[in-house]
Amino acid sequence: MAGLLRSAVWLRSRLLLWRGGCALPGPVPSPLPSAALRRFNSNPSRAFLMYPTRLFTIAVQENRDVQEPFPIQQKQIQFFDWAFNKMDTSIRKNGCITKSLLEDIFHDACKTGFPNGNQALLLLRSCGSLLPELPPHERTALAHTMWTKLKGAGVVFDVSHYNALLKVYLQNEHDFSPEVFLAKMEEANVQPNRVTYQRLIAAYCNKGDIDGSSKILNIMKSKDLPITELIFSALVTGHAKTGDMDSAVNILSVMKDTKIEPGSETYLALLNAYAEKGNINQIEEELKNIEKTEIYLSERDFMDIIFTLAKAGYPQYVQNILEKIKFSKESIPDVKNLCLRLITFNLEDTAFEVLHSVFGALGLTCEKHNTQCNFFLQHCINMETPLAKLKYFCDNLKASNLHPSSLLSSLFFALEAKKTDLAIGIMKIIKEEGLCLKPHYFWPLLAQHQENKNTEGVINVLKAMDELEVKPNIDTYLLYVFTNLDNPDPFRQRILEKGCPLETSKFLAAEIRHEASNGRLNKVYELLSPPNIWTTDRSHIRNSLILGFRRCTDVDLWKKITELLYMEEEKGEQETENIGRFLYSLIDNMTDSEIQDKEEQLRQYFHQLHKMNVTILPTYYKGIRKLLSENNVPNLIKSLISSHDVEEKLQQLKAENKPIGDILKNYILTLCSEKNMQRALEVKAKYEFDMNVVGYGALIRLCCQNDNVEEAMNLKEEFCRKDSSDVLELNTYIELIKTLVKRERLDDAINILKEMKEKNVFIKDSAVTQCFRILNNVAIKGEVEKVTQLHEAMVCLVLPQSSVKLCSPLVTVHLQRDDLLTAVEVLFDCYRKYGGLPRLHEILCGLIEKGDTETVKKVFDFLTEEKKQMGMMFDLFFAFLVTGKYKEAKKIIETPGLRAKPERLEWFANRCITNNNGEGLEAMVTLTQNLFDCDRDKMYYSLLLLCQKNNDLEKAESVWTKMQEENIVPRSRTLHLLGHIFKANNQKIPFTVPENWYESDDDSAAIGLSSLPQQSYQVNEKISEFCRNDKHREAYRLFLMAKDFVLNVGCYNNLIKVLLSHGSLEEAMEVKKIAKNHIKGFVLNDAASSLLILTQVRRDYLKEAMSSLHTLLKNGKIPSQLATTRLVQAFAQKGDEESIREIEKLMEPLHGILKLPRMLFINNTALARIKNNNCDAAIEYIEEKFISRQLTEEANISFVFRKLIEDKEETALEKLSAMVERLANQFGIYKPVTHLFLQYIDQEKVNDAELLLQRNKAISEQRSYIIGFIIQKSKIKGQSKKIRILQDLIPDFKDQDQLLHYLLKSYYLEKDVVSCKAVYEEMKAKNIHLNDLSLKRLAVLLKEYGQPVPFTEPSESFTFYAEKLRNEKESHSSDDD
Repeated sequence: MAGLLRSAVWLRSRLLLWRGGCALPGPVPSPLPSAALRRFNSNPSRAFLMYPTRLFTIAVQENRDVQEPFPIQQKQIQFFDWAFNKMDTSIRKNGCITKSLLEDIFHDACKTGFPNGNQALLLLRSCGSLLPELPPHERTALAHTMWTKLKGAGVVFDVSHYNALLKVYLQNEHDFSPEVFLAKMEEANVQPNRVTYQRLIAAYCNKGDIDGSSKILNIMKSKDLPITELIFSALVTGHAKTGDMDSAVNILSVMKDTKIEPGSETYLALLNAYAEKGNINQIEEELKNIEKTEIYLSERDFMDIIFTLAKAGYPQYVQNILEKIKFSKESIPDVKNLCLRLITFNLEDTAFEVLHSVFGALGLTCEKHNTQCNFFLQHCINMETPLAKLKYFCDNLKASNLHPSSLLSSLFFALEAKKTDLAIGIMKIIKEEGLCLKPHYFWPLLAQHQENKNTEGVINVLKAMDELEVKPNIDTYLLYVFTNLDNPDPFRQRILEKGCPLETSKFLAAEIRHEASNGRLNKVYELLSPPNIWTTDRSHIRNSLILGFRRCTDVDLWKKITELLYMEEEKGEQETENIGRFLYSLIDNMTDSEIQDKEEQLRQYFHQLHKMNVTILPTYYKGIRKLLSENNVPNLIKSLISSHDVEEKLQQLKAENKPIGDILKNYILTLCSEKNMQRALEVKAKYEFDMNVVGYGALIRLCCQNDNVEEAMNLKEEFCRKDSSDVLELNTYIELIKTLVKRERLDDAINILKEMKEKNVFIKDSAVTQCFRILNNVAIKGEVEKVTQLHEAMVCLVLPQSSVKLCSPLVTVHLQRDDLLTAVEVLFDCYRKYGGLPRLHEILCGLIEKGDTETVKKVFDFLTEEKKQMGMMFDLFFAFLVTGKYKEAKKIIETPGLRAKPERLEWFANRCITNNNGEGLEAMVTLTQNLFDCDRDKMYYSLLLLCQKNNDLEKAESVWTKMQEENIVPRSRTLHLLGHIFKANNQKIPFTVPENWYESDDDSAAIGLSSLPQQSYQVNEKISEFCRNDKHREAYRLFLMAKDFVLNVGCYNNLIKVLLSHGSLEEAMEVKKIAKNHIKGFVLNDAASSLLILTQVRRDYLKEAMSSLHTLLKNGKIPSQLATTRLVQAFAQKGDEESIREIEKLMEPLHGILKLPRMLFINNTALARIKNNNCDAAIEYIEEKFISRQLTEEANISFVFRKLIEDKEETALEKLSAMVERLANQFGIYKPVTHLFLQYIDQEKVNDAELLLQRNKAISEQRSYIIGFIIQKSKIKGQSKKIRILQDLIPDFKDQDQLLHYLLKSYYLEKDVVSCKAVYEEMKAKNIHLNDLSLKRLAVLLKEYGQPVPFTEPSESFTFYAEKLRNEKESHSSDDD
């Protein structure tokens, strides 16, 4: 960063110094005191980031007065920021940077072709103490390599670069000649500054060369450069190196004589000098002296002393220093840096002592920080720490609760470092410890030999597995043994010759999967046939078999393999389910074109299955039928249905002692749908043993519908006797309860409700409504006890928020019995328990009619206290009106502070009109005359509506008179309504009726209105209402009828928007034309303008769309992102590159406002060139941007891939594919090739995706992009197939856990219960833990389809578990940080 500020050298010098500050000659703005600067720089990460905000501020201020930087300068700045952030993040987290990170940044800087001095400075400064994992000589060599290559790349080095190199030499204790260094600077015409001389003095002093340092001091004096504390600190070190400790100590007195107070740097140099001598007593004495001063020693200073003690051979004193440090969690990066330095110098025992003491003191136990010690284990392994010592460390970390699985972590790092012998040794220790060794621990070892096609190496690893008693699993053989084998037979023989036993069944399963994946079903059939013994779960080979079936067209082989796997006689009904699942998975994994191409083979296969008496379970049959329907192969659906007579088949299968459950169930369902109860019961009686839950449910519902409650209960009891844990479908239970209550068998109904509760039957909202109806029917009969018992049983079943819906019958039953006092108590109870006030109006009316004022007051007080609102006044007011107590109603409505509630008044008015209660309505209108904020015209309008209903002219005339008495100005609609009443009774209208803007009342029917709005504001409101409700036709018709009205601007814009959203371009233009005539200077708003552009693009009116864009921008409006994007894409399809450039130029001023996709213009420019048959130019255009780093690896060109695939531009796609593969293989830019792979999957071009993956195996390692694709598809219904394709193509995808969770979510959205169950079983088989959200989804889906839930359903809501999962992810993310 410092290179950005040549004019702020004082700031730059402090930015990147690891320790202390060095002032330049001349005044320094606001210098920090030495102690303060030391405190700030106590952490290497903080030193690295000193003053970043101020730095950028100055940079911005300076750049305002200079020309706009060239693009190459912008790229350099962007790269520097990226590199700086990467390194800063590493330092903040670990106190260091890794060699690989530094080399990656260095190579990237060189690859761009334009590294600058700023980047060079950053790289050089990083080759010192920030690389603790490397020995000092390697760090120096790396710095020299960078210096040479950067110089060759044209970087001009200034004094800051030479000073940085000097600092690296000092930190790495590199032996060099200061005189030669000065000579090289002079040769390069670079003038040394004070920092250069200070560091040269330090270099002399580190070697104990006081004379050499004196020469440099004389040069500084001749140049009149100030002597700072850093120079005196170096002299302390110099004298100590010569063994003259008295002179070293005397330096402090000399400093005071020169009026320079010794600071932390000086004392640290003295303490390190004592540490090199192992003089712990003097160190402790000096520390006591320092405590008496205001000097502050940081944790990092103490760690320097520890390092010096350990390196000098005095590790026994380390604990003395550790006890004096007050560690905090902010010290962790420095502690890690110290430990890594100690291990690098083979002082791992001291490193462990520091780690154990500090992490233990900070309480960094493995419960919350289970990976904090990994850095220690990893570096020990990289430095080849002896196995015995490594075991000691692991045991102590585990015993101290600092690491939960130190041995396993060590094994991981050993495998990662490809240290085979050490890895095997650790595995032996793990075995001795009684821990479980798993086959995949050996995969990295096998992978090394697999890459080199080293068969002997593979066999040796298998032999090691045998020695450690680890049995290879199927994936071990498949992924790491068979991959490079054309014929497994010789390999099998060689394994046996080496004395290494084979896991026969696993080897066989892997061989079957290998052959099936390659489409060699003939070989699969041989392997499955005797004498081979098949003992492995066939689910392990199902996916490979599906792939084999898809790649082989021999239906006879399909049939034979099916027969071998699923049709063995003794397997029974379970195999019927397995073959149904297999068949569903086979079709689900096929693409549309594949199914259509293989339609004949599938038809023959289905025919063979019929011959084999295979019955597909209904759940799978529905799924298969749905898939075939989606793929437009209806003839195949017919092939699934057997043409044999069902009853004959039932008898035949029964005679052959074969399972008939599925056929029987389908037959029962058919009979029930035909309402043939008698025949259905006969079939049930004949095959009772084979009946299942679906069949019983259908029969019970049919009996209830026929009011045959006895038979329904018999069936229910029979069902329970067969298996008391089985659950009927929800609608079956509800139908049975309804019938039992109807037949007065309340106890049986309640027992069923209790059974539903015990079996956790999920209650839908529709079922709650049905329960209310059942309960209300009992309440109307006035049977209190029955209502109470039923209500209690029902409330236990429903969710708390649904309970309020069941309250009303509790009150109704008492109202039916005229027991108002009990009704009141029940009302209070309902409010306390459920928050509802059922039948309040009826209760109040009843109490008032009876004159029970005390109870009325009790109700009023209770509700006022509970609800704390004056709204209760209206409940009493309406009750008094209904009961004719107008005086009491008047007192209520005259309550001080009471104001009108229009919705409550309208409710009562409508109720009066419905019940023809003219007296009550008239009383309300009269009594509310003085009510604050009461709309009097609306009150009288309601009264007139009742007059119209009763054709009561006399009452209407009276209303008109009262309105005049109140001096009310009636609205037009009121006058029109009153005029209509007079006209209907052939009376002269005593007032002038406002002229209608429409010709006839009949016009209202054309737009679905009972009456048309009268005034312009009402037309505005009605058109806006139509627009809000998306009724564009009605809105436009009303507009045309009222086109002479001047509407407001918003109404015109809303109407134009709704018309454009429905593609009505001509109509929208007509509205725009009229609006311009009515309103001078009318312009469309942003949204309407953007919609206009979109509509013109859809119509292919691109010139008009471009004109609309110009007009929009000219009017100071901002187009939407979508409109701009679609316009650019349309020009790309036409090959109009010039228009794309024009739009890009137009959008430049809106860059900070309009968030256009970064790749919009790049992708569409490339596409335009391709459409112009200039594919090479398009590829060169994109490739150059990636290589030159104008585009980072994160840039996305998926859009181009998708368009080429959709438009079948095979030649262009082939060339683009070659380009992205080149980027991946030569430049390590994997995102483009990964997105091409994902686009192939998205377009269901599976073969192309598979070939691309074979050529670029690194695609499968791009986990973030692949998971992003999976997450995106899991949110869209009907996309599960693409996730399945991805799983098949990358069977060893590392994030199987996430993939299967999102696959389950996708199937859940599609309500595909069969596939959900299959994924659930697959996750169980792979020992993948299902999160609560996925379990909740699966449980709800299974209940919805009336299937048993094989686990305990999570009790909370979806929102709860989604939030819980989100918090867990955030927590893991923060832990990683």
